[in-house]
Amino acid sequence: MVVTMSKQHTALPPVKPVIMGKMGSAYGIRGWLKVFSSTEDVERIFDYQPWFIQRAGQWQYVELEGWKRHNQDIVIKVKGIDDRDAATQLTHCEIVVDSQQLPVLEEGDYYWKDLLGCQVITTEGYELGKVIDLMETGSNDVLVVKANLKDAFGVKERLIPFLDEQVIKNVDLTTGTIEVDWDPGF
Repeated sequence: MVVTMSKQHTALPPVKPVIMGKMGSAYGIRGWLKVFSSTEDVERIFDYQPWFIQRAGQWQYVELEGWKRHNQDIVIKVKGIDDRDAATQLTHCEIVVDSQQLPVLEEGDYYWKDLLGCQVITTEGYELGKVIDLMETGSNDVLVVKANLKDAFGVKERLIPFLDEQVIKNVDLTTGTIEVDWDPGF
């Protein structure tokens, strides 16, 4: 059931929210939904509980009744959602957990959420812009960098491969900067 947070419920809304996935389209007629997981192993999304969604500016707790694999997809059953129409109301809701649940990473590993908003600077000191998104390409992740307004090269957006040591020279999360060996003309 999707329950609006109340004082009686033990699950507290996330203090430091992080998006772990998204609810997709309704599946079948009994209230099941497809789920798109942002975790490296898609089934690991279930390791992070409780889930929350935000609707009308309010955090709502999501209690799962169950989940299963269907072909290449994962489908979930939310407690209290028993028909297709009710499930459709949850389509496109982002699945959020508290980031304090995430494991501490080893040196040189980063969560995408930590790279968003970082300023990207070349080894020569040219400010390329800020990271606004990341993409997974199969071979490596790619930083999507929105160029600064007065970019000398007229570039609006850059795609920079996240290749450690080869392109990415330094990531400093305390200052929010990523140093890259990259031609500003690209």
